Amino acid sequence: MNPQLPRDVVHKWSEECAAEGLAFQSVARRILQDQARLARFFKSNVPQMPGQSGEVALYLLAVVVRLFERAGGKLGRITHKEIDEATRRIQKHAALLLPGDEGFPNRVRAVESRAQPHILDEALHALFEREEKKDEEVDMPLDHAALVFLMLWAATEACELAWTPPAAPDWSA
Repeated sequence: MNPQLPRDVVHKWSEECAAEGLAFQSVARRILQDQARLARFFKSNVPQMPGQSGEVALYLLAVVVRLFERAGGKLGRITHKEIDEATRRIQKHAALLLPGDEGFPNRVRAVESRAQPHILDEALHALFEREEKKDEEVDMPLDHAALVFLMLWAATEACELAWTPPAAPDWSA
């Protein structure tokens, strides 16, 4: 099992992605092209959503992958092997976690076997727990947010499987 990225570092790096605004779009586009198989898997399994919710979901996917890149080491191309294993890992929990409601984040956090729990907690915060919505943020129905989260969890597990962390990580906030 790989070392966990520290919570404060994950939060800082996530906030930096958000602060880049439109500049992050080119980074996200590169990430989704580099990890095309993961992006196709994600797009084919996230439901059609009204408005900009689908774009938000892809943005969050790009942030997840970006966090692994920022951590250093080597993030290999994600293959069907990693996606299948990641899906297998979360399927056993998915039925117990749904429905997507206010209790969903707490049910997720009770699962101890999550890869990179701080990345997943950041996704939960973005999808379920924001106190104040910024102008550019989109509200997503809780049932859609839960499905997007499960896909982000699968993506995180797949990245974890494809990632070789640096030999001597220096993850400071």
